Amino acid sequence: MVGSSMTRVLSRLYITLISVLVIAILYLAKVLFLPLAFAILFAFLLAPAVSLFERMRLPRILAVLIVILGFGSVLGIIGWTVLNQLVDVADDLPVYGTDIAEKMAAIHGPTNSSFGRARREVEHLNQQLGLANSTPATAAMLQHPSDQKAPGTSAEKPLQVQEVERPSGRLVQLGGIVEPLLTGFLSVVFTFFVLLEREDLRNRVIRLTGHDHLNLMTQAMNDASRRISRYFLLQAMVNTVYGALVFIALYLVGLPHALLFGALSAMLRFIPYVGAPFAALLPTILSLGVFHEWTNSLYIMSIFLFLEVVTANYAEPRLYGKHTGLSSLAILIAAAFWTLLWGPVGLILSVPLTVCLVVVGRHVPYLEFLTVMLGDQPAIAPSAGFYQRLLARDEREAEEILENCLKEKSLEELYDTVILPALVMSEQDRHQKDLEESTVRFILKTTRDLIEELGTKEAAEPTKENTSGILSAEVTPTIIPKVLSIAVHDDADELGAIMLAQLLECRGMRSIAVPVGRLEQVLSIASTENPDVAFLCGLPPFGMARSRRLYRSLRVQHPQLKIMIGIWKYPDDGAKAAQEISRGEEGRITTTLAEAVAQVRSFLGVSDATAPVNEENAALVSVGGPSVT
Repeated sequence: MVGSSMTRVLSRLYITLISVLVIAILYLAKVLFLPLAFAILFAFLLAPAVSLFERMRLPRILAVLIVILGFGSVLGIIGWTVLNQLVDVADDLPVYGTDIAEKMAAIHGPTNSSFGRARREVEHLNQQLGLANSTPATAAMLQHPSDQKAPGTSAEKPLQVQEVERPSGRLVQLGGIVEPLLTGFLSVVFTFFVLLEREDLRNRVIRLTGHDHLNLMTQAMNDASRRISRYFLLQAMVNTVYGALVFIALYLVGLPHALLFGALSAMLRFIPYVGAPFAALLPTILSLGVFHEWTNSLYIMSIFLFLEVVTANYAEPRLYGKHTGLSSLAILIAAAFWTLLWGPVGLILSVPLTVCLVVVGRHVPYLEFLTVMLGDQPAIAPSAGFYQRLLARDEREAEEILENCLKEKSLEELYDTVILPALVMSEQDRHQKDLEESTVRFILKTTRDLIEELGTKEAAEPTKENTSGILSAEVTPTIIPKVLSIAVHDDADELGAIMLAQLLECRGMRSIAVPVGRLEQVLSIASTENPDVAFLCGLPPFGMARSRRLYRSLRVQHPQLKIMIGIWKYPDDGAKAAQEISRGEEGRITTTLAEAVAQVRSFLGVSDATAPVNEENAALVSVGGPSVT
């Protein structure tokens, strides 16, 4: 045990050291890795076009050249057009310069408005506070500016000396131009060779991981390619619609160069977080000079704000949020990390690079923490989250978990995948003495209340398939089959019996949840009700001795009664447990409520056709306990 714990610690330390080393290499060698990252990204985008030309019988090298030159030409034409339009806007700005300056002065200058008077009062108060906190000599100079001495003529007023830097040389000035040009050139070269040798590069990456991981690496590479390609395709569609809406809105407002600002908005939105504000800045500034009133400028700001809120919070998460596999927090962290590492260019690459990390973490066990921390999948299963909220005695959030799950699952699936596993965890902790008695009571009471509420909602929705059922022709319509759901051992077993009774009621059968009680009471209820089926319900750890006594007693009292056994989420050999309980009569046990309902319906001949439930059969009776609807 100690050895395995030490192994885990050393493994995590090893991964941490490797991660730090990789980050340091990425930072120090960004001149190499930055264009390589662009090349891989462009390869994802351009590979389908290269494959298309290859299917047209063109050689690989010619197809790659055509695609790269075509892609570069499109980018060049767009860039040249946008640049010319920006030059026209810059030429027009001096015409509107006076109006812009007047509006800026109106904002900053004091006026006779309440705000202007308040501003003057604050400035006056600040001056008085400065006089009060200053030395007498300083105060005298502030009060009598004409008596102030020239700088450098006294100790109170020394001459300030400022160091002027020497003008930098031309080579230093060219450094800021050479680096982006070098990055662009290397990106083109790397893209050419990645597209030309993409199968060979893929095979080399697979070879590095070993032949034992062929399936793993194939899945990871296909997953990454699919996610990144789908992300950029959908993002391009969203940004195109965004730019078109900006163009239409600005054109209707009457702002010049509306088409330019629409195109800029579409392109700048590829840059997370900062692209949209920059896209809104220039048209807003131009509107200050074009329009004499503030109204149209406020309209333009409102247009950008509305479009960004709707796009970022509704359109993007629904259209391609699930395709990236990233959470909103992960996108923010990734943007900050890659910007810190590679500057503004890293901000553009942040999402696709982080998608690759999440995909690797999904397929490589040692890097699973990347998927847990950055992925959009729930960190824990709904059943574990539900149980954790019950442990925290947070009934409201526990109910929210069930309601959210019920949007995607049926009531039967909700019971099987969320509530029953949570009850099993609760029973295990209780038997291990890890829970206080008050906590156990809270869990059982809250779960019972939620089950009853879910059953009430289900019965109130007649349109659902699982709220109706009819009997087949083999069963007489005037006789409705009756099922006893008998809790075997404790209160948790009773909750399982209530859930089964609810589901059977929704399928057109009368079902009675028999609470935990003495053996004589259970037998008395069975004699009174004379059921068609008796279902023994329990949760592991199972009360084997009591279930044997119940089974044998029911068999003696009702020799022809069909007795079924349900041990929900039973992890061991079900056939062996059934043989031990029934002494060879029952060959199997049921481990899920869905299977139990299907088994009962099959035995009783209840069909899957839908029809209104008989009013006589609308409520579930819990004998010896509260009614559950």
